Amino acid sequence: MGVNVSVVAVDAGNSKTDVALVGADGTVLATARGGGFQPPVVGVESALDVLGAALEHAFAALPGPVGSVGHLSACLANADLPVEEAELAAALQARGWGASVQVRNDTFAILRAGVDEPRGVAVVCGAGINCVGMAPGGRTARFPAIGRLSGDWGGGLGLAEESLWFAARAEDGRGEPTELARALPGHFGLDSMYALIEALHRGGVPLTRRHELTPVLFATAAAGDRVASALVERMAQEVVAMASVALTRLGLLEEEAPVLLGGSVLAARHPQLNDRIAELLAARAPKAVVRVVSEPPVLGAALLGLDRTGAGAEVHRRLREQYA
Repeated sequence: MGVNVSVVAVDAGNSKTDVALVGADGTVLATARGGGFQPPVVGVESALDVLGAALEHAFAALPGPVGSVGHLSACLANADLPVEEAELAAALQARGWGASVQVRNDTFAILRAGVDEPRGVAVVCGAGINCVGMAPGGRTARFPAIGRLSGDWGGGLGLAEESLWFAARAEDGRGEPTELARALPGHFGLDSMYALIEALHRGGVPLTRRHELTPVLFATAAAGDRVASALVERMAQEVVAMASVALTRLGLLEEEAPVLLGGSVLAARHPQLNDRIAELLAARAPKAVVRVVSEPPVLGAALLGLDRTGAGAEVHRRLREQYA
């Protein structure tokens, strides 16, 4: 008699993929971790091969041969639009990794991991920024979240680029003075913005290291720099704007509803940013309950899968206990 898997939960980000195989009673039967999911870079089929490798490791870790496999709940980076979710769902269904398949953007996994029922809003600020919301009855709120093209501002990479822009102009006289002009190149052991610009342009400092400048921005702001503080203030305003719009779309603006903060920038709990978010949101949505998500996103993918299968509260509770 084989091991029956009720939910195959997948949380796939740009840098890593987490998989959990869950039984009908909420027991986590096996887990695995794999590489990042980047269909825009490597193509859909190659990206799915990365998921397949992680799934293979998870199934190999089961305490016995596979019996049946039920629903595949996949929360995927780069599934930013409903049409992309549908295309990826069809591609996953063709692989035969689950009897049924549902694909959501990976931000939904962070939201569902942090709430006891599918109700609330999550703002995720990592390399970029995104916001999603859920309400009873299956209603959702979301944004395209594909960068400046869709009206986005901020995120870790966006803050780093803004910091470089202001620092460069401060050094050459086009902009107002800011300590960023010293702190940013200093992070890489360089003595000027000119040297940092040259290093980034010519490869002496890889462009992939720009994200390292975001903590430098927050440290500079905390020390009282006006330009850096203005960037942090704008980031707070962007987070609150997205959360408020999502709450309004779902009819939750006037109700007590969770607003979850996730991603590397918000999870770092910079007081100047997170405290300001709480302050601004209290004015826009006084009943919102703000907190930073600490639960792993793969838990959210699994809970979304259990929601789909109609599992009861006790099953959800048992699953949560294993990630506590």
